[in-house]
Formats: sequence, C-alpha cells, structure tokens
Amino acid sequence: MSNYILPEVWETPQQMGGAWGGLNQPTTGARFEQTLPKGDKPFQVYSLGTPNGIKVTIMLEELKELGLNADYDLFKIKISEGDQFGSDFVAINPNSKIPAMLDLSGEEPIRVFESPSILLYLADKFKAFIPEDFAKRTEVMNWLFWQTGAAPFLGGGFGHFFHYAPEKIEYAINRFAMEAKRQLDLLDKELATKHFITGDDYTIADIAIWSWYGRLAQDNIWDRAGIFLNVKEYKNLQRWTAEIAKRPAVVRGLAAEHKEIN
Repeated sequence: MSNYILPEVWETPQQMGGAWGGLNQPTTGARFEQTLPKGDKPFQVYSLGTPNGIKVTIMLEELKELGLNADYDLFKIKISEGDQFGSDFVAINPNSKIPAMLDLSGEEPIRVFESPSILLYLADKFKAFIPEDFAKRTEVMNWLFWQTGAAPFLGGGFGHFFHYAPEKIEYAINRFAMEAKRQLDLLDKELATKHFITGDDYTIADIAIWSWYGRLAQDNIWDRAGIFLNVKEYKNLQRWTAEIAKRPAVVRGLAAEHKEIN
C-alpha cells in the first residue's frame, strides 16, 4: 500500500526518479541555445530510432523506393540528454518531442512535427501511401488517429510502468497491460479479414501502427515486454508484422544512421 496522500494543490517534486525523471518539468520552451546542423537534402529530420522516430525514416525510404525525390539528412536528438530542449529544436517543435522535420524543398522552409503529421504531410506531398478516394482516405485517417490516441497508453502507460518506472507498481502494470492486450486483440481481429490494416493496400496507417505494435509483436520494445504480453498468440498480427518487416524500405528505415548534432 502506498503512503502517498494527495495534496490540495500539486507542486513539482524535488526529485522524480526513474529513467526520465531528471528531465521532466511542468513548463515548456527552450532551456539552452542550440544550433542544429542542416544538410543539403530536401528533408532535414531530427529524430531518434524510437517507435515514433522510425515512422519517418520508413516513410521516406518507402518514397525513395518508388523513385521519388525524398532524400533526407537524419540527425540524432539524444532525448535522454535533453537535446530536444535546445532553442533550434524547440523552434521546429515547441512540444520538444521527436521526430521533427524541416522541408527545404520549396521557397520557404516548412516545419512539420508529430509523427502522424509528418506521415500525412509526406503522403499528401508525394501522393503516395494514401488513397485519393475520399472514403478510403477516411479509413486510413481513422487508423492513423487510432494509433495517435492508443500508443500513449502503450508507451507512456504500459511501457513506462513495465520498464522505466523506479518501482514496479502492480496496479499500474495490470491496468496498462490490460489496455495493451485489448489493443493487440483489436488489431489481430481487424487483420483476420484484411491484408493490411485498411484493406488491400499498404498505407501510412500501416507504417504508423507497425512502428509501435509490429515492433512489439517482434518483442523489440522494452526488454521481454513481448513475452510478458504473450504477443505470439496474435497470429494475424504476427503475419502482418512479418510481411511488413521484409519490405526493403522498412529494413533501410530501421537501419538509417543518425548523424551527431555536435
């Protein structure tokens, strides 16, 4: 039993603990001056190889696979060291989260932040991996926004309490493991009748969802989390995961090398 008593008004604790506790603050904005490098490619990506980060490299590699001019420079933002709070990064993404991207292909730079927004931006710009048909596009958007809303329960919920929290809290782990299993069951049932998540075609919805749930199905997020959640029981999810994992662009997207920023 916890001895914690709720105060009338919450105040920032002196020490949070855990893997990320020292970085957390209840305020936003730049914490230090920073000059991010820029390459000579059309797209400048500032990211890390996390589930959200790999969405962008996979998408760019898929576009390149089609012969489109989607070359990019990829720079490493070390979130554990606080690079995301530097002035240049905050200017691209005021929310201080990776990935963030600059499109330098036009007359003026365009900033794009939040991984689903980057996927949708690139899909619309290149007219690829998203249907033109309004009804089919809407179904892709349904699942893109599902991933956006669902993944925080998987990452910030289950992943945090299973892997990162300074102590194992049974209630929290059970609460979020239950939700993670519910999400996996949903995907497994959808994929029982469809080749990809929205039907016959591979889209940005598959890229977004695979980057979290496919990687979990491979047990490639958080040590032994896949075993803990018994991901092998989701046979349709496993089939879909394995097929996407073999795509050359996905292989390249996962292996993309991040350049140091300083």
